[in-house]
Amino acid sequence: MQTGFAFSRFADRLASIVELSPGDLELLANMPSSICHYDSCHHVLKKGDHPNHCCLLLQGYLCWQDVDNHHGQITSIHVPGDVPDLYTVYDPRIDFDLVALRPAVVASVPHRFFREVSALSPSISRALLFLLLTDAAASRNCIVNLGSRDALARVAHLLCEVTARLRAVGLARDFRIPSPFMQSGLAAACGISAIHANRVIRDLRRANILQWQSKTITITNWNELVRLAGFAPDYLRLRGQDSTIDPLIRGHNANLTHRVGGR
Repeated sequence: MQTGFAFSRFADRLASIVELSPGDLELLANMPSSICHYDSCHHVLKKGDHPNHCCLLLQGYLCWQDVDNHHGQITSIHVPGDVPDLYTVYDPRIDFDLVALRPAVVASVPHRFFREVSALSPSISRALLFLLLTDAAASRNCIVNLGSRDALARVAHLLCEVTARLRAVGLARDFRIPSPFMQSGLAAACGISAIHANRVIRDLRRANILQWQSKTITITNWNELVRLAGFAPDYLRLRGQDSTIDPLIRGHNANLTHRVGGR
């Protein structure tokens, strides 16, 4: 693992939310960490654990999963630069399983580091708070996704969110992303059957909106995927997020939000 890799991933993630000063970057460069490699489906944390560190994702994807659920419901997906268990700095109890969707590289960072940098830098403290708020907003959005969107919109929205989050940390610039999961995993994240998930992907392929080849997803018509999803990235709190959405699509989403709010 190259020197500073963990630091740069985390700096990229925080910089996607707030502006960091040279002093902030110097604080982050002193981040202590140990690097771990996980295979697909490996449990990074298990329900009932009480860790004294956080998991900073460097490569691959992690998800929170309810393994007690018959369908193994996935409640959130995390991309490089994310710290999915940041809340354990304040409450170390783990209530779901944190699982590697694909082979993943994770840095374990002591809780004390996050407390120390928060005390030393208002910008970093604000960014960490926004990470927590974004996780909460994404959870609310997941409830909406599962409760009020049809299967096509659920899948489209999930793919839009993953892509937007990857692009915010300098990845997926060409709208080509490593697939987070097998299609059975997509079903678990969208609350649909594997057969239904396969049918939705087939329809998106036929409409020339995306290509799904082995372990790679290429979005060939981003604006149409956004339209199908009704995707508005505001809840992700990303700096410069508007640049990822076509103006016509933003207008469509604003009208959609207005109509729903006016019901």
